[in-house]
Amino acid sequence: MDSRDPELTERRAMGEVLVAAVMFGTTGTARALGAASASPLGVGAARLAIGGAVLIAIARRAGQRIPPSIPRTMLIGAGVLTGIYQLAFFAGLDRAGVAVGTVVTIGSCPPLAGLIAILAGQGRPTARWCVATASAVAGVVLLAGPAGGVDPAGIALALLSALGYAGYTVTVKAIIDRGAPGGAAIAWAFGIGGLLLLPALLLTSPGWVLTPSGLLTAIYLGVVPTALAYVLFVRGLGRLTAASVTTLVLAEPLVATLLGVVVLDEQLAVSAIVGCGLVLAGLVVLATGAQAPRARMSGPLRSRVPS
Repeated sequence: MDSRDPELTERRAMGEVLVAAVMFGTTGTARALGAASASPLGVGAARLAIGGAVLIAIARRAGQRIPPSIPRTMLIGAGVLTGIYQLAFFAGLDRAGVAVGTVVTIGSCPPLAGLIAILAGQGRPTARWCVATASAVAGVVLLAGPAGGVDPAGIALALLSALGYAGYTVTVKAIIDRGAPGGAAIAWAFGIGGLLLLPALLLTSPGWVLTPSGLLTAIYLGVVPTALAYVLFVRGLGRLTAASVTTLVLAEPLVATLLGVVVLDEQLAVSAIVGCGLVLAGLVVLATGAQAPRARMSGPLRSRVPS
C-alpha cells in the first residue's frame, strides 16, 4: 500500500497520538520509581531543562523559528506557566498519588483552559462544556472530601497544575495565532521554563541527578514523555479530526491510573474511584462532542495533555 494512502496516513497519525498519550501517562510512575531523594522542584526542573533543550534542537533542525514580531514577554509568560504546572504536577503526585493526581490534573485542564479562553475573548461557553465542567467539579469535590481518602493539599496542587497548564495553553495559542510554528512555540515554552527553574534545581540538593537512578529518571522524563511524546503528538495532530484526538488522549489518564494501582500498589477508596470516574466522564463528554474538522495546535481545548 502506498505511504500516501489517506487511510494508512490516518492510521499512522492515530498511532502517533496514541503512543504519545501512553508516554505522557508514564510520567508519574517514572517519577515515583526514580530517585527517592529528588524533590518535586528538582524533578520538574530537570525534566524541563532536558526536554526543552531537545525540543529546541528538533525545532531548529526542522527550520522552525519564533518570528521577531512575537513579544518576548509572551514567551517568558509561557515559560513561567510551564514551570508552574510542572512543579505543581509533581508535588501533587507526591501527596495525592499518581492515579488521583494525574486524573485531577488532566480532567481539570479542559474546563480551566476553556474558562481562561472565554475570559480572554477566544470563545463562548457551550452546553457540552458546561456539562463536562460540572462533572469534573463534582469529581474533584468527591476526591477532596473526607470520604475520598486523598490529601486535600494534593488535590489543590493538582488543580494548580491544571490552572498553570490551562494558562500555558491559551498563551501558546496566542503565540501561534501571531504566526509562530506550533513546534517552536512549545519548544521555547519548555526551554524557558527549564532555564527559569535551573537555579532552583541547583539549590535543592541536585546530587540525586548524579546517581544512576536519578540520572536515568531525569533523562527518561526529559526525552520520552516530553520531547519524543510531544513530537509524535504534534505530528499526528494535524492529520486527525478533533474527535479522534480528544478520544485518543484519554489513554493518558487511563494509563496513569492503571500504573498507579498495579505498579505502585495505590489503594483507592470507593469515593475516590467515583470521583475519578466523574472527572474522566467530563473528558468523555468533550470527546464525544468534538467536531469533525482537523485538529489544530492553536485550539484552546485541543492541546490538553499536560503531564
